[in-house]
Amino acid sequence: MNIHLERGSGIPLYRQIVRQVREMILAGTLPPGFHLPPERRLAEALGVTRTTVINAYEELKDEGFATAHVGRGTIVLSPRHPSTIADTSHVMAWNRLFREETARPPDPLLRDLLDLTTKEGIISFAVGVPSRDLIPLSLFKNTVNRLLDEAGAETLHHSPTEGHPPLRESLSRWLTARGIRCSQDEVLVLSGSQQGLHLVARLLVHPGDTVIVEEPSYFGGLEALRRAGARMIGIPVDDQGMRVDLLEAILERHRPKLIYTLPTFQNPSGMEMSLERRNKLLALASARGVPVLEEDPYSELRYDGSPIPSLKALDTTGVVLYLATSSKILFPGLRIGWLVAPKPVIRQCTLLKQSEDLHTNTLGQFVLDRLFREGHVEQHLDKLRSVYRKNRDLMEAALQKHAPEGMTWSRPRGGFYFWCSLPDGVNRTQLLASAAAKRIAFLPGHACFVEETGRFYIRLNFSAPSPSDIPEGVERLTQAIREAIAERRPQRDRLVPMRPIV
Repeated sequence: MNIHLERGSGIPLYRQIVRQVREMILAGTLPPGFHLPPERRLAEALGVTRTTVINAYEELKDEGFATAHVGRGTIVLSPRHPSTIADTSHVMAWNRLFREETARPPDPLLRDLLDLTTKEGIISFAVGVPSRDLIPLSLFKNTVNRLLDEAGAETLHHSPTEGHPPLRESLSRWLTARGIRCSQDEVLVLSGSQQGLHLVARLLVHPGDTVIVEEPSYFGGLEALRRAGARMIGIPVDDQGMRVDLLEAILERHRPKLIYTLPTFQNPSGMEMSLERRNKLLALASARGVPVLEEDPYSELRYDGSPIPSLKALDTTGVVLYLATSSKILFPGLRIGWLVAPKPVIRQCTLLKQSEDLHTNTLGQFVLDRLFREGHVEQHLDKLRSVYRKNRDLMEAALQKHAPEGMTWSRPRGGFYFWCSLPDGVNRTQLLASAAAKRIAFLPGHACFVEETGRFYIRLNFSAPSPSDIPEGVERLTQAIREAIAERRPQRDRLVPMRPIV
């Protein structure tokens, strides 16, 4: 692609890119099926921001000259006959009207992963959700019917922004039993823990602020911090969790605004931070006055070993903000999570939440409160642990049987995931193509890093697929990996961005 930009012409740079790419498509220089360069690479080549290239690609898609496919990037479409193409000289340029901090579209990875749950015929290890077969439908139906009989329209009316008061009380008792002593006034009910990530980021992080994160880390958390304009510094994770020994010098040099961690069965690595490191992390954060955002979606899903207290349970200075969810253990579609924090933080997050959605869905809060009060949550957790432990062991056995030489992983003691390092020489383009042909899906590891790493990792979920699909899916995946090792095309490999595949 030969693009020349006139920076003093007064025509926005993204419009110049659109015009020249459109002309190349119409002239046949860029044929149908041609893969346009990844946004970052084209931006570097042209000396523009990535947002400029993203805006150009979005407009080309809006005009029908290109499309984007999961796992394949942005692709040229067959041009329509020139006479049928509308005059775009006066098309409303929406991208120029967006606020600068929102002009960069969020990474569609989370949307793409959720979309995988609706696809037929795919064995998906990509999505971090509970098994559909284990969602307690009868319990839900019976609970809803009883609540409608007892509370009637109240279950479908507005509730306080902070959350349904009985549910906040139930959560306070549940958490206190796990060592997190909190009053219901220190609990904010959320529309999923993802909302909590965004609320905390909006509250504490200004554009340009430094935030410490684990590497790898949960891609949804990284995206929330990026949207807040954070400058992220990654600290490696090993078999004992975050390398806290590297933290002290970083705290001294960069004075971060926040530390974000998933210390228990971390997403994606599955690792668990040791008690020694937890205490060291808290001591460093307290001494420097740096808040710690602890996300804890998986600690109730332990299959081996003894529980380690959460950071919040160990916290004696009020430095930890604790974020958890019911989505991994009950009904993911209800989207109910909770934030435990000092009252000033709860008050401010409540005001921010009020401006977003007024309150979390009322019926779901009534249901969750009743399940906690009647002991159904504990009973259901026992069932989940039994099934998921077997799923984990099935996946490990399949990996041991089929994995090619050089593929490594660690056995998780809890949670949802195997984090796998692939052999050197894997051709990413070929892996995508082979896995797609074999109808197998996974999470590419690059999404879990602040910057792309030279190593190639994948995350495999064992909670969602059926036990019968796990061995078959692992065999298909490892066949695709072997094909990607055999077929090496490094130049093309550099041009294709990674996305979850179907």
